Parts: sequence; structure tokens; C-alpha cells
Amino acid sequence: MRFSLNSSPIITQRHTTLIVSLFEDGSLTSSASKVDKACHGLIHKLYKQGQCQGKLGTTTALYSLPGTQLDHVIVVGCGKNRSLTAGNFRKIIASSIKSLPTTATNSVLLCLTELAVEQQDIPWKIQQLIEVSTHTLYQFNQFKTQKEPCQLKELQIHAEMNSHNKKALAQGVGVAEAVTYTKNIANLPSNICTPSYLAKEARILSAQYKTMNVKVLEEAAMRKLGMGAMLAVAKGSAEKPKLICLHYHGAPKQQAPIVLVGKGITFDTGGISLKTADGMVGMKYDMCGAATVLGTLKAVAQLKLPINLIGVLATAENMPSGTASKPEDIVTSLSGQTIEILNTDAEGRLVLCDALTYCERFKPDVVIDIATLTGAVLIALGTHASALLTNHAPLAQDLLTAAEQSYDRVWQMPLWDDYQEQLKSPFADMANVGGRFAGVITAACFLSRFTKKFHWAHLDVAGTAAMMMGNQERMATGRPVPLLVQYLINRKR
Repeated sequence: MRFSLNSSPIITQRHTTLIVSLFEDGSLTSSASKVDKACHGLIHKLYKQGQCQGKLGTTTALYSLPGTQLDHVIVVGCGKNRSLTAGNFRKIIASSIKSLPTTATNSVLLCLTELAVEQQDIPWKIQQLIEVSTHTLYQFNQFKTQKEPCQLKELQIHAEMNSHNKKALAQGVGVAEAVTYTKNIANLPSNICTPSYLAKEARILSAQYKTMNVKVLEEAAMRKLGMGAMLAVAKGSAEKPKLICLHYHGAPKQQAPIVLVGKGITFDTGGISLKTADGMVGMKYDMCGAATVLGTLKAVAQLKLPINLIGVLATAENMPSGTASKPEDIVTSLSGQTIEILNTDAEGRLVLCDALTYCERFKPDVVIDIATLTGAVLIALGTHASALLTNHAPLAQDLLTAAEQSYDRVWQMPLWDDYQEQLKSPFADMANVGGRFAGVITAACFLSRFTKKFHWAHLDVAGTAAMMMGNQERMATGRPVPLLVQYLINRKR
């Protein structure tokens, strides 16, 4: 897909599909008015007849309009004639793009930047147009013998060709491509996407950008270091665990790096604490945190951000077997702290705790982990917001700001010491689970015990990184790549 800015007059456009806007009261935006004038008031006439509606998200396709050389015009409804919320603006974009397959068009000109969006400028709208359009058109048909190719080859955005808009275009493309890359990795089945596959993918990514290099710790190296928690998760699988470290060098060496840690459980059966058969569907997505780290690194390298960034992927399979860890086993983590494993299905925090301790050697500015960690986050927040927990208030504010800017939203939850009591074990320094209540918080409390030496934030993305609404509607979303890229863009300013 090609994206570009187009500042030419609307009525001079030829052989393309034009998307313009109509409000519920019949008023038209500037571009729609120009088209309506060229075709002698046809849009207004159709509105009066009820054939063209302004209700939010409705679309009407018009063909061979007199007075123009356009292939098609799609009129999209924008609701009340007032400033839109960011969410409604995104809905309008998605509705517009969803209407395109029926037109079989190759080129589209979007005239939606002229819509007023609360507290947002044109560069923001350009970036959202690119990201939402790419998301809406996304297909994962790698393993299908009959594919439905997308007809759309070019998407133009009607906006001035100034430096701010060009920068927004580049950032939008960078984020959109990174999200697609993340989705493509996350949607792979677990018989292909193994820890070894993710290590290979990291090496490929490193080879594409001279600013990157990669190091992979194998099982023997982890054992020598004393990563007992991570190794305990992988014990039951024939697939060997790998700790993958990808370094992006965009700033002087003396600048402390930002570290992203991704949970990379390439399949989660629950181990000996076995999930139900239905509960295992979608568990290939338990490595979305690792895929997010790869996607974020790709965007940062493409945008050439002047920062130092390290991605750490803690990868393993969680399988039941005669060698698997068992409930009430006690293991020693890389930090030296002991853990009683009461539930082998709480494995993500075990790989993450050793990965977080490993991050100490980088002397990081901040560390952010991304993990599909708990089912409890779905009960708390549903699929709309990722959970944010942190030991550093300024970092929380930075992430909350980036979340609003990118519309990749998060909600901060408490990390009070009161919840630490739930992790007590009579036999070890801690248990790996804290009971039924406050599952999102106690999981983060567990991780916080391994983050005392740096500023850290935890993103629980179990409800947002993939949509799993039944067998037919499973698909990775690529979140929270937009949030993290925006946070990193803000950091460079």
C-alpha cells in the first residue's frame, strides 16, 4: 500500500475514488460541497430524498457523477455537526475503508482531514488515517490456498504538503508497517512460531538495519547464569527456551537505553495446571508481548529515532510432560529470590522475572514489559484498554500521555504494598500467584520484586493484543505498538 499527500483541487481529480463527508443535518464539508456544486447539487438532492444519510459511520457510494471525472464518490456520515471525538473519527475512517472493496478501486483520495476532531490537529489526523486504514484492510491469508487480494493500491490524503504533514505521513507509515509486521508474527501458528523462529526473526530484523545487533542466550547460558524461573517454564517442552536481546543504537553510547521486555510464550497449555481444550484456543497469542517488541524496534529503526533501545524477548513453550514443573515446586530466580510455583499456568511472570533481572546489566533509563499476563485484565478492562502498573509516577504520566496521543489506550491500576501480602508462601520467598482477587495487580506485584533497581512499567495486554471473540474472529491487533512508538517519539523531543 502506498500513502501520499495530495493538495490538488478536488474537482480536478481524475480516475480515483473520493471520500467526502456529510453531517446529519445535511451540511457538507468543504470537499463535499465542491463535489456537490460540480454535479449541480446531486448530493444534497439525494440527502433530501433519504438516499444519502449523515448518521455516523453510514456510507453511500455514488458512481459517474456528472461534472466530474471521478470513478466513484463515497459519502460517509459523520453524525452531529460538531467536533468529533477521537474514537468517532476513527470509526468514520474504518467505515469509509470498509466500503471500498465493493468499488474495486485502485486509488482513493480521503478528504477527512477537514473534519474537526477534539483537541487534535491535521498531522494527528493524517497519522490516524494511515493507521486505521491499514488496520481495516489487514488480511492474514498466508496459509489459505484461495486468497482475496486487496484491490486498493494507493491511498492519498487531501492535505497541504508542508513539513508537519510530511512528518506525520512518515510516522503514520512507520507505525502502520510495524503494526502489520507485529500482527503477521503474532498470527503465526505455534508449530511455526517457536522460540527458535523468533530468534531467527530477530536476526533478520537486525540484518535489515545497520543500527541493530542481536544476541541470543541459549538454555546452557541461562542455566550458567542461574535463570531458574525461566528454565522451569520450559522444562516440559521439546522446544528450547531463548532469551533474545536486540539492541538499537540511535544515540551516543553514554545515553542510558530504554529497555522493552516482551513475554514470548509461543504456546501456553497451562503446563501441569492444564487449561481446558477451549481455553487453549488463542494461546498462540501468548507471545504477543515479544511480537510487540520486535514491531516497535522495527518502527524505531525505520524512523531513525535518536535513542538507544534494547528489546528483550523471553521466549519458551509451556507444555505438560514427565519433565514439566509441578505445582509446589520451588525454583531460584536469577535475582536469587525463591519462588513456589503454585500454578504452572502463571508462567509468564516466571520468564519475565528473570528477564527483568537480566536488564539490570544494561543500566537502563526505564524498563517497560509487555505481556499477555492475566485473564483477570479482561474482566477488569475488557478489550478496550491495556492495564498499566508502574513504580515510577513520571513514567506512568509519559505512557498515559502517549496512549491518548496514539489512541492506544491504557488505564493505570494501583501497585500498593498492601497487595504484596497475597504472594506470601510458607516455604519460599514468594508464591507465583496471589489467589482469585486482584489478579492483574498481584501479577504486577510479583514482577515489581524484580525491578527495584530501575524505573519500570508493566503493560498487561491480554485483552488488547489479540481479539478472540470465538473461533471465527481470532486476530492479532498489533497493540500496543502505536502506544510504545509514540512514547519513544516523545522521548526524543
